[in-house]
Amino acid sequence: MSQTEQREQAVRARRRLRFLVVALVVAALLFGVPWWVLVAGGQDWPGWVVALGSAVFLAGAVALPYSMTKGRRSDRAAVVGDVLLGVTWVLFVWSILGALAELVLVLAGVDDPTRSRVVAAAVVVVAAVLLAHGHHEAMRVPRVRRTEVHLPRLGPGLDGVKLVLLADTHYGPIDRSRWSARTTAAVNALDPDIVAHAGDIADGTPAQRLTQSAPLGDVRATLARVYVTGNHEYFNEAQGWLDRMSELGWEALHNRHVVVERGGSRLVVAGIDDRTAPSSGLPGHQPDIATALAGTDPDLPVLLLAHQPKQITTAVEAGVDLQVSGHTHGGQIWPFHLLVRLDQPWLQGLTRLNERTHLYTSRGAGFWGPPFRVFAPSEISLLVLRSTPVG
Repeated sequence: MSQTEQREQAVRARRRLRFLVVALVVAALLFGVPWWVLVAGGQDWPGWVVALGSAVFLAGAVALPYSMTKGRRSDRAAVVGDVLLGVTWVLFVWSILGALAELVLVLAGVDDPTRSRVVAAAVVVVAAVLLAHGHHEAMRVPRVRRTEVHLPRLGPGLDGVKLVLLADTHYGPIDRSRWSARTTAAVNALDPDIVAHAGDIADGTPAQRLTQSAPLGDVRATLARVYVTGNHEYFNEAQGWLDRMSELGWEALHNRHVVVERGGSRLVVAGIDDRTAPSSGLPGHQPDIATALAGTDPDLPVLLLAHQPKQITTAVEAGVDLQVSGHTHGGQIWPFHLLVRLDQPWLQGLTRLNERTHLYTSRGAGFWGPPFRVFAPSEISLLVLRSTPVG
């Protein structure tokens, strides 16, 4: 074995060790806090209850990193890990809030074990309700969220154009083929002019998610169906997903554009790769707005597809009129949106950056990982483009 190969092996071994250490620390926190609040923190449960509860939490703490590691190769393991992660996150958050509530009960003069038992019961009930509702929210067909976007440079012939935005479908280890077909039907019912998919189409390769992605071929639009890659495509054959969407009849906007026209007015519809594309090592994959807009008429308004909202910086510099994005999921499981905001300043909805440039960030149609959505409902975004000024 050469020295280069030995160094590469050593680097991979260090990465695996770091991942294992981080996973164990995270698991200890995620399971340890609920264990204390529900089982061992002053509730004075019978010994068998403490033993059983402790065994359940210990098993979960071991199973989570194991199943998530195995989930890279097994859909079944991925589902177990994803569900565990979602359940544990909700229990962790509400256990912290329960501990704060317990301080209030202390000030109110409520003694243990009554105080700790009341808090434990409340945490379990709230978590159970939120998880049941959150699973329903994640698995249902997204509701339509209608927004009017006023673009001063939009020609009158395009006034009222209906742009339907899908993002973050995340076809994954849970087979959602029926969901995909029903979501397509919901999109078609809107009679869209343009349908845009803003990336993170799936967790898996095109071959793995062939059945789930097939209904996208039935999406109808009078002017254009366009798609760009998200960061998750770069974990799972990004070029393959570009090819797959082309097979399904979509315009794969890999740093390129198309021009649509109605009533004598024209609109440039452009797309750029996700900002993580360069790290994938795929030749020619990187966000390149100059290439995407090359040869366009500077007097025409521009609609840009870019997966991550923070890509708006280059869009503003390029004079884009409207960027549509996804990626954030609106936080997906409260209060994860606080962490998302550290990376993405724009979480969801319409934002006006300046007199010319607008950004619309979708909460996404699907979900990543845990099959739950808590206080962050999914959406099919219906954007009605207006050429008239606001008001």
